[in-house]
Amino acid sequence: MLGVSRSGYYAWRERPESKRAKRRKRITKRIHQIFVKSRRLYGSPKITQILRQEGERVAQKTVAKIMRENQLRSRTVRKYKATTYSNHDYPVQENVLNQTFVAERPNQVYMADITYIPTDEGWVYLASLMDLYSRKIVGWRAGARMTKELCIRALEQAYERQDPTETVLHHSDRGSQYASHDYQDKLREYKMVGSMSRKGNCFDNACIESFHSIIKRELVYLEKFKTREQAIRRIFEYIEVWYNRERVHSSIGFLTPVEFERRYFHAIRAAAS
Repeated sequence: MLGVSRSGYYAWRERPESKRAKRRKRITKRIHQIFVKSRRLYGSPKITQILRQEGERVAQKTVAKIMRENQLRSRTVRKYKATTYSNHDYPVQENVLNQTFVAERPNQVYMADITYIPTDEGWVYLASLMDLYSRKIVGWRAGARMTKELCIRALEQAYERQDPTETVLHHSDRGSQYASHDYQDKLREYKMVGSMSRKGNCFDNACIESFHSIIKRELVYLEKFKTREQAIRRIFEYIEVWYNRERVHSSIGFLTPVEFERRYFHAIRAAAS
């Protein structure tokens, strides 16, 4: 009926698999592994870069096609934006950073922001500090109230963890928590230079706001938190295990923040020896 002879069919069935077919199977299997390890979050651009780092010469179009054929779709969802309270009488700092989102070393620029995370018990407020060089979250604190104390505790954690030896430029929005006298006193104690976004300009603090949109897409909107305690535990695991140590970032050569920072200090030590 198909116009194929019995001998021709058996010859086709017994024919060795081609090198091209074997390679495609190998790449497909590896794409599955990377996708699952990424918590089903990575799309074709990041998976392509990881494959290339492993020595595979593969086009992003090929990876995207394989992912479509195998129904591997990133489970991230849309973000939403929330802002801090900036109508206050505290003095505000000059916008020293001025959207210069480039750093030459770790602990040169920290970016700070607060975001909101819903639970059945009410909001959890997350205060975060990012090192602009490595995109590492160097300090964070989460709690039931959006206070200056929450932000100060995140700053204290960043300072204790990183132990900066040179002046750090600290950039935030104009929120009352960051403009408060207590927070500014802590910056002076740590010999950090303050910088604040222009009023109503979200792009001035884009990098840390981008992190908060990522944690919402990759965690908050994929889970439902019954309690604040549950949310804080998951935030801890997301930041300390996934984001800092396992999640690759396109802005730092598809490395993790911890690895990117480690390579910097390794190069410094090698140059000094």
